[in-house]
Amino acid sequence: MSKDKIYVSIVVPIYNEEENLPILYEKIKTVMEKLKKQWNDKDYEIIFVNDGSSDKSWEIIKNLAEKDYHVVGVNFRRNFGQTAAMAAGFDIARGEIIITMDGDLQNDPEDIPRLLEKINEGYDVVSGWRKDRKDAFLSRTLPSKIANWLISIVTKVYLHDYGCSLKAYKSEVAKSLDSYGEMHRFLPALARLVGAKITEIPVKHHPRIYGKSKYGISRTFKVILDLIWVKFLLDYRNKPLRVFGGFGMLFSVLGILILLYLSCVKICLGLPIGHRPLLIFGVLFFLTGIQLISTGLIAELIIRTYYESQGKKPYVIKEVIQHQ
Repeated sequence: MSKDKIYVSIVVPIYNEEENLPILYEKIKTVMEKLKKQWNDKDYEIIFVNDGSSDKSWEIIKNLAEKDYHVVGVNFRRNFGQTAAMAAGFDIARGEIIITMDGDLQNDPEDIPRLLEKINEGYDVVSGWRKDRKDAFLSRTLPSKIANWLISIVTKVYLHDYGCSLKAYKSEVAKSLDSYGEMHRFLPALARLVGAKITEIPVKHHPRIYGKSKYGISRTFKVILDLIWVKFLLDYRNKPLRVFGGFGMLFSVLGILILLYLSCVKICLGLPIGHRPLLIFGVLFFLTGIQLISTGLIAELIIRTYYESQGKKPYVIKEVIQHQ
């Protein structure tokens, strides 16, 4: 292994990409070797994270790691998903700058120098924008455009293309992000939590030649559910009582007002109220409000516990190959 300091770490999640892997490696290698000549005493590494592939992807990664000290191979015991693969890459990466990209050859490594230029201008996160996207319009491009618009509105981090995996991060930002579930597409929005300066640039996009896409229109519904969680993280992560307590107070006040009205009807007018549906609504609103406030208090305690304890990783690594 070179003794030069690692300047750039390239993280590539891999899932059944045996045909694309050798080509992708050569393309990345060509670009990075040209860049390396411009650096003084700095090097790079390529981290291939095998996310439980059922083809020969891991065998290819092992062979690449054995012949090239720049390559780091990470092998999961099973398929944990792209977000977990990126999280593992972030944890292992030693570079000052971390670049993520897909392993299907649709991202172009020739865009890496442009990402680095933007990072060097003072940005913490640079996101790729597949301006001329080479995917099916109805099944992928249109749902993606809708999702990007919705995510931008909700998170207030306005990007054209959240789904593009080609991104550059300053290491301290990437390593500070909580990457669970399928949150990789929201990483720029989550970076806002740590005050990151974010921008995007147009990047090349190529049609898939080998293998099958792992994405479909069904993922749109997952994006919406994840977006609800991201909104909660961005605005109420450290103050869950405000969201639960706010709704709780609203329901409680409504319940109390209804019950007060019914009490006046009973006491002042002497009318029976036991058969009125409004009585049920009043009690229901009041109890719901109490439950929501209680939930907010419990959530506050959980948040405190979260910050005071050591969290688990969302993946299990079986093997790491790395030259010493």
